Amino acid sequence: MNLLLASAALACTMLGATGAAHADDASNWIIKIGVHTVDPKSNNGTLAGGTLKTDVGSDVRPTITAEYLLSPEWGVEVLASLPWQHEVKLNGTTAATTKQLPPTVSLQYHFNAGGQVSPFVGLGLNYTIFFSEHTTGPLAGTKLSLDNTLGPALHGGIDFRLNERWVVTADARWIHIDPNASVNGAKVGKVHIDPFVYGVAVGYRF
Repeated sequence: MNLLLASAALACTMLGATGAAHADDASNWIIKIGVHTVDPKSNNGTLAGGTLKTDVGSDVRPTITAEYLLSPEWGVEVLASLPWQHEVKLNGTTAATTKQLPPTVSLQYHFNAGGQVSPFVGLGLNYTIFFSEHTTGPLAGTKLSLDNTLGPALHGGIDFRLNERWVVTADARWIHIDPNASVNGAKVGKVHIDPFVYGVAVGYRF
């Protein structure tokens, strides 16, 4: 959590340092509204000493990002969304559901900045918050807890500029999310989620 706060503070410092240079430019912010899928990797590990094979399902939700351009090429972006909900299976049987929020701060570089087609890449820090765990099936009647996680995030995509203000984006992220799992307070192992997050968005620059 401290690393996330430090990253946010660094981003704010960078914004403040460049604010004067861009005071006369009304086009430094880009807000994007989109739809994205969180798709966990296929092998999510095992729990309880290797006896329970874990599978975490995917989910689709609306997203919003805000990016401040430090220069035509460089920007700082914050990702937010409605909570994603995932089904958790143990040895093929549904055992739980959980919700999560994955706020992510990234530093991004835009190739061909200002062009009609502009690819970009980013490197950031993610803090995933798990909540509303509900158990069923083999875990019915127990209390499941998933620890919040902090980890790196990679981002890449392409902006298709429609005009000076509007842009359509197709993008994908990889996020390192490996929470520890506990049942009735006892740790039973680590869930290797490490999802790809991909989708499309429409953005407005102002």
